[in-house]
Amino acid sequence: MMKPQAASTHTQATTVRTPTFLLELPLVVNQGQSKRVRAHLEAARQLSNAILSLGQRRLRCMRADPAWQEARALPRAHKAERAVAFSALRKAHGFTEAALHQAVKGLRVGWIAEHIEAVLAQTLATRAYRALNRVCLGHARRVRFKSRGRGFSSIENKRNDTGLRFVLQPPEKGNAGFLLWNGNRLPALIDWQDEVVCHGLRHRIKYARLLQRPASSKRAAGADAEGDRYCVQLVLEGTPHRKPKHTVGQGAVGADLGPSTLALVPQEGEASLQVFCAELAPDERAIRRLQRQMDRQRRAGNPEHYDAKGRIRRQGTKKLRWKQSKRYQAIRRRKATKERKLAAHRKSLHGRKVHEVMALGSTIILEKISYKAWQKQFGTSVGLRAPGMFVALLKRTAVPPLGVASTGGILVARSHTHHGSEPMVSWLWQEG
Repeated sequence: MMKPQAASTHTQATTVRTPTFLLELPLVVNQGQSKRVRAHLEAARQLSNAILSLGQRRLRCMRADPAWQEARALPRAHKAERAVAFSALRKAHGFTEAALHQAVKGLRVGWIAEHIEAVLAQTLATRAYRALNRVCLGHARRVRFKSRGRGFSSIENKRNDTGLRFVLQPPEKGNAGFLLWNGNRLPALIDWQDEVVCHGLRHRIKYARLLQRPASSKRAAGADAEGDRYCVQLVLEGTPHRKPKHTVGQGAVGADLGPSTLALVPQEGEASLQVFCAELAPDERAIRRLQRQMDRQRRAGNPEHYDAKGRIRRQGTKKLRWKQSKRYQAIRRRKATKERKLAAHRKSLHGRKVHEVMALGSTIILEKISYKAWQKQFGTSVGLRAPGMFVALLKRTAVPPLGVASTGGILVARSHTHHGSEPMVSWLWQEG
């Protein structure tokens, strides 16, 4: 007679989500280190393209399966049945994150294995799965493979104890920080007089992310021989540093956001109407001048691609090959630098405006608007001022994720569809 087995007391540990914030530090990279880092990123690019190609084939096979159409034919009201059907299809065709993690083991061979560790390969597989899943769900049309010219500019780890990791020395040894990866020891520039940096480095490092960003020129400060800078993003556990002067007002604030204007009507105080992100206009005009200069250079270097009226000649499905002069590439790099500075300036203005709105009242009332539709109607203005990004930042500041009190407020979006005398409340977030 077999002895009955004791019930297992082991329970699978659940992942606990904790608040996270980022701290970015510049890296000091010499020419030899930059050459080796470029080789590592090139290996990551090829491995990423390989797993993207494999996942794309699996996605096509899954969609070609007759069971895919049967699952799509299920009524949307039967959510549980549809979820079971699609989950079975994903497992059968290996279109899951775990399956791509397993598949990347067979792709990380040869010289690629010398550059990319197993944990980094898994993060690349996760990145590829998220891109392919957007195509599967209809949120994107296709995935984008990284060409050699475009390059691969970022890579991250899962944890901070192996592979790509950031090490901070204790105070008695100098308080220096280093990014370690494949034998490279890249020192970070740490300003200990900056309270934001000091606050961040007091928290636990979840994992590190290496970023490669093009500079304005090869002679720019901190740039390597190819004109790129390197920095490390530390993903830290906790909440970011906040200035104590930001307070939350009382009462309600009505906000009417347009493509280029912002109207605020607080319950206590005077109403205001102002141009949204007016400080961005000079930067946008400088970018337009560089765009016109690039267009003149492109036309001068490729006259065969234009007809008598100055329009681009269409070659059907044949791809046009454009000649790019050294001067054109330099101007393009300058334009990219100005666009990055413009994006950073816009994000800073959004953050300042969000706190100004929160200082007027704790309840923010907005109209529910499709900002994607605005992109078609007011493309230039929306592209410059990004009202949808402002609303997303307002939502995140008023009601933060994971229940961590940021400012503690209410954000209400009202639909323009009226039922009687009161508009319908479409969605409501509340914290505290």
